[in-house]
Amino acid sequence: MGAIQNYLQKKRKFGGVSDTTYNHIDEWLAWYQNDVKKFHVYLIYDGIQSKKCKRYKLGMAKKVCEDWANLLLNEKVAIKAGAFDKRLKEILEANNFQTRANQLIEISFALGTGAFVEYLDANENKIIDYIRANMIYPLSWDNGDITECAFGSVRVVDEKERIYLQIHRKGIAEDGENPDMYYIENKYLDASTGDEVDLPDDINDIVPTEYNKPLFQIITPNICNNVDLDSPMGISVFANAIDQVKGCDLVYDSYMNEYVLGRKRILVPYSQAKIMQEKDGGIQPVFDPNDTVYFAMPGDRNSDLKLTEVDMTIRAADHEQGLNKALDLMSLKCGMGTGRYKFESGGVKTATEVISDKSDLYQNLQKNKTPIKAALVAMVKALAYLEMGSDNLEINVDFDDSIIEDTNTTVDRNIKLVTASLRSKLTAIMEINKCSEAEAKKELERIAQDGQITGSNVDWTQGDGADPDEPEEEEQGGDEVDEPDREPKGG
Repeated sequence: MGAIQNYLQKKRKFGGVSDTTYNHIDEWLAWYQNDVKKFHVYLIYDGIQSKKCKRYKLGMAKKVCEDWANLLLNEKVAIKAGAFDKRLKEILEANNFQTRANQLIEISFALGTGAFVEYLDANENKIIDYIRANMIYPLSWDNGDITECAFGSVRVVDEKERIYLQIHRKGIAEDGENPDMYYIENKYLDASTGDEVDLPDDINDIVPTEYNKPLFQIITPNICNNVDLDSPMGISVFANAIDQVKGCDLVYDSYMNEYVLGRKRILVPYSQAKIMQEKDGGIQPVFDPNDTVYFAMPGDRNSDLKLTEVDMTIRAADHEQGLNKALDLMSLKCGMGTGRYKFESGGVKTATEVISDKSDLYQNLQKNKTPIKAALVAMVKALAYLEMGSDNLEINVDFDDSIIEDTNTTVDRNIKLVTASLRSKLTAIMEINKCSEAEAKKELERIAQDGQITGSNVDWTQGDGADPDEPEEEEQGGDEVDEPDREPKGG
């Protein structure tokens, strides 16, 4: 979005990351969209002319990002926020968080950066925006952490395209008070020129947040940006695997062409081909430009070349072996280790078995959870502040570990450890239920209360408490007392 950069850097004199970063983001976007013109369109010579061809493609750049999103932020991830928990669930549901957050992780891993942005709309509703990398413009950063940032989005107002720009900065713009507090500038720009235009009536120009933390959280893959070492922006998870993604498409394209071109071909002597007189007096054979069956063999008109049939054998097994090797290399470079993808049964299959805690995928998965957990905790605190004016909460984020270890295995291991007095019941409950220590203590109290209900203090007959299994004693006079060692009736 050149209009945003023009406004921020030239008209507002803000600093920012280099244009090179956004050029790389455009390149990663093209691979994510599976349409790289300089690679997926190529020329092939048929003996007479060059034909433009479109390469068959697997689209593994997007597939890898989809899988990272599904591993990191799926429907099994639980966010718990104590007293704010019920209201948090309502806010997240209103913002379609479960779907949009997963999509944000996917696009963030594709383009290198993404962001959650929180604010109040005109009706005081808590809104979460999900912003992709090419709409994020850092203004200042400290030790790699973005502290001030602008976020853009495209809107149509009165049939005109406008750019809605939110600028999150520290300090009050007019008088410089509260330098540690954040405020938000709202701007509307002309999409073509970058000039400011009037804001809608329901949007204020400047909104003080009275909060000393930003109402945005940046998400990046937890890998070093080796494209620009000083940039606070992240890099795509496949930024260093472009050649491997190309390799997958090259082998797949060759594999598919084995079938496209594997039918019989006929070599036609040039002298026997159908002839067309050109304007300049020259002659050339006429072929359907889309027909790949016939191939004109050069030769003298008087030569005795004959039609020659070519029947190629399809090298399916060789291609499948090569494609699996290409998939392994690509998967390894994208942090998922080898064996993640296999080409079989006519398509790419994803491994679904439980992964080892010593594998590359496990280690990279744990590493990538760190910035995402920090972003989710900060997001919940920001929403709590917008709702209650305070962010003093104990927040717990439980990721889905089912791919790493089966739930039943976790339960069985904890039972054995507790039985052997090698682990406390409290720790076991925390691991099995993925809960905080306070929640685990409450669960222990409920278990203890259930344990106090025994057969000795339950009135099973709902009557006078007599034991139905004991024989009735002979009724005695009112003044007599039963002897303690008295034999039962009939004994």
